[in-house]
Amino acid sequence: MAEGRLCNRDGLILTAMVLTEFSNVGVNTLVKSVTSKGLSPFVVLVYSYAFGSLILLPLAFFSFRSRSLPPLTSSVLYKMGLLGLIVSAAQIAGYNGIKYSSPTLSSAMSNVNPSFTFILAIIFR
Repeated sequence: MAEGRLCNRDGLILTAMVLTEFSNVGVNTLVKSVTSKGLSPFVVLVYSYAFGSLILLPLAFFSFRSRSLPPLTSSVLYKMGLLGLIVSAAQIAGYNGIKYSSPTLSSAMSNVNPSFTFILAIIFR
């Protein structure tokens, strides 16, 4: 019985991964389409952040945690801001890259992310 639940959980994780890759390819194709018609990659980035916020913000109100969160210190806020800055710069670079190349190349390059993460994890322990 436990093996059935494990297999079901693995299938759910695999489905989520496949849907994530499909959405990544769809977004890359959409970005190429709108940037080739003249929309700035910066505007696309603002729209994507606004759309993501509208989807994720209501979920915060339906999250029921039984334990309290750790305190929000200035160090945590600094790290969150730095991470947001780095990710925004990476997305701007990625959207500009899609503007000048193809969404196929961008989707192929996104498969390199796990190897970069592994190399950085080894370097920084």
